Amino acid sequence: MSVVDLVKKLISFRSVTPNDDGAMEFIEQYLEDFEVIKLDVEGVKNRLFYKEFGEGEHLCFAGHIDVVPPGEGWESDPFVPVIKEGYLYGRGAQDMKSGLGAAINALKSTQDFRGTLSLLVTSDEEGDAKHGTVEMLRYLKETGFMPDFAVVAEPTCEEKFGDAIKIGRRGSINGVIEKMGLQGHAAYPEKAKNPIHIVAQVLPHIAGVDLDEGDENFAPSKFVITDIRAGMEVTNVTPGKLKMMFNVRNSTKTTLEDIKAFVDRYFHGMDYSLVLNQSAKPFVTDRESKIVKTIVQSIKEIVDITPKLSTAGGTSDARFFGEFGVDVVEFGVRNDTIHAPNERVFTQEIESLESVFKRLIEKF
Repeated sequence: MSVVDLVKKLISFRSVTPNDDGAMEFIEQYLEDFEVIKLDVEGVKNRLFYKEFGEGEHLCFAGHIDVVPPGEGWESDPFVPVIKEGYLYGRGAQDMKSGLGAAINALKSTQDFRGTLSLLVTSDEEGDAKHGTVEMLRYLKETGFMPDFAVVAEPTCEEKFGDAIKIGRRGSINGVIEKMGLQGHAAYPEKAKNPIHIVAQVLPHIAGVDLDEGDENFAPSKFVITDIRAGMEVTNVTPGKLKMMFNVRNSTKTTLEDIKAFVDRYFHGMDYSLVLNQSAKPFVTDRESKIVKTIVQSIKEIVDITPKLSTAGGTSDARFFGEFGVDVVEFGVRNDTIHAPNERVFTQEIESLESVFKRLIEKF
């Protein structure tokens, strides 16, 4: 099966998180020469398809079969793949059934490798990701089968295919500050404590502020306020409490404790509370790592482009490989229609991605 036909088949599965709609069984049949580890947790399906060619390193490709709900505004059925003017349309075309298909075909065609090749697939990446890739990696660590290197086939390219890979990701820390005041009549401000007035004096010192200077891998961690609310939507009552929400996409230079200290620097002595939640930790793979250098060389040889090494964007399952100490990179097709109506991918990019993955395996 050509890689484009394979991606069309994958798109046809209505695999909205955490449902795989039979896709895992199809992949198992398609990779008939591969062994499979099955790990189902809380309705989530996780699979590791692997083939041990001999002694040597373990190279793992990884991705997710699940997609976000299609939503409205589609010109065709999002789960009936359509090719038009060189583009393949369907939910998951870019994110990330094209990457998954390219990895599957590259593995299927490999006849020789010095070590072990594997493919980790989950049906829980677009959701909470609590029972997906991280569960399989825990199992692999316990059984001594952890990969040495990994490639997550998420869409990473920006303007043209091959122009960017991701060698890391920023973390994500969410915070909620509640500043207490004293409710009262707006006509008697001296009898109340207006938390809006108090926080307004703090905002210039925290809103949009860089918490570190960044480095060659990461942009500065920025304090981004996402919501402020207080009062009862009336004009004659001073509010008794203000709630402010914020997010910090943090580099390895800023920790949860650093953010706690930053907030307290400006709210110290006030009647306030702070709740922080780290949904993802930052990670970065060394630029001199074998996986980074080899995939850069492979991209250069296939499409004659030297990709930039990026850590931009949101989170992905690559973060779990990073947490377990696996050198990991992300590389896939362009990212310009993911999660949108009429999601599409240029078919030539799918073919080029398959070629890059094949070359990576050869060079490894």
